Amino acid sequence: MPLRDIDDLERLKKINAALVSRVERSMDQQGNAFSLFQTAISLENRVRNRTEELHATLRRLEQSNIELSAAKENAELANLSKTRFLAAASHDVLQPLNAAHLSVSALAEVQTSEEGKKLVRQVERSLETMEDLLRTLLDISKLDAGVVQPEIGDVSLETLFSSLRSDFLPEAEKKGLSLKFRPVNVVVRSDRTLLRRILQNILSNALRYTRSGGVLVGTRHRGDTIRIDVADTGCGIAEDQREAVFEEFHRGTSTLADGGLAGGLGLGLAIVRRMAAALGHPVTFSSRVGRGTIFHIDVPIGMAAAEPAAAIAEMERPRGYGLFGTKVLLVENDADVLSAMTSLLERWQCLVRAATSTDDALDLLGDTDWVPDIIIADQHLDGGDLGTATIAEVRDYLGRPVPALIVTADGSEPVAKAARAAGIELMRKPLKPAQLRALLAHLLA
Repeated sequence: MPLRDIDDLERLKKINAALVSRVERSMDQQGNAFSLFQTAISLENRVRNRTEELHATLRRLEQSNIELSAAKENAELANLSKTRFLAAASHDVLQPLNAAHLSVSALAEVQTSEEGKKLVRQVERSLETMEDLLRTLLDISKLDAGVVQPEIGDVSLETLFSSLRSDFLPEAEKKGLSLKFRPVNVVVRSDRTLLRRILQNILSNALRYTRSGGVLVGTRHRGDTIRIDVADTGCGIAEDQREAVFEEFHRGTSTLADGGLAGGLGLGLAIVRRMAAALGHPVTFSSRVGRGTIFHIDVPIGMAAAEPAAAIAEMERPRGYGLFGTKVLLVENDADVLSAMTSLLERWQCLVRAATSTDDALDLLGDTDWVPDIIIADQHLDGGDLGTATIAEVRDYLGRPVPALIVTADGSEPVAKAARAAGIELMRKPLKPAQLRALLAHLLA
């Protein structure tokens, strides 16, 4: 083959090889592009699926938010209804219980036989148990509903301790126990009523579960805080019961001197925890089974100076020695309570004139020289009248600040504020006749 032909052949082979290589590269590129195209389509499908899932999740979240908002609104409405029910229950349930207390007290004073006196005491104990249960359940419900707002102010611990000593000493002596309060000349920042209830419930438990020895109440300074200690020599609290004691209806298993189980409703410490939380006062305790328990309540120190002990003693010294001949203007719209209260006051040799409204009360004073020594009025009267307003009108009519007492089952703070502003004493129903008599004697002194 001629040399020239050979050269042409080689050139053609090179050209062919180059063309084949270019075609192969082109095909590879097309393959890669197709692969990328397929990958892009796959990714787009995945993005579309994820987007749809996200939209579905957002729709579910929006629906959940709507349902949660509706549930919250329903809960708030239920809470409001609960609060209104509690307000009604406080008045409507405690009102007949108050009438029963007063009637039983009047009945006790006319009993001559031992059997009759025993039956009256049994009825009184049953009424007191019912009252304690109702009040405590109402208090717990109000605290849970957030309708109890503490009134923080300066509280003299010496005055508070003196009051608690008077309340619990007879019970301690009856059980043969000692009850001691260490003197303390200090003022703390708290709500006096709620702090008293906390100490009252702890003291009640301490005396209930103590068979020998006694209870000691004292204080310790801890920086800007006063720690109130309530120590007893009772049965103690087991390690596995340290949280359970604060639960509702939890009662200890200690046996009493007569072999029976320790009584109570099992609500004392449950309400202590709620009240302490409302006040921001930490409550803790240390205990040894068979040796006793010490409860600690930490309360901020107050700014005011404490009253001297002598002044406190003078303030709490009984100043009334009887009610014979006392003229009482009684304003009460509940027929059963009116009858029971009138009967009780007349047993105490009081001269009673009864009314059911402001107009009735003024009518009793209009055509007579009879001037009351004291006014006792319910807060909620007929025709929408309020006892505080009735007392103000009677005082204005007589032109003198007659001592007055509001007796009510309405435990709301506005009633208490209205009474304080008018210089009127306040007692909650159901009444304890002995406390009523002592307060009347104090007001008349």
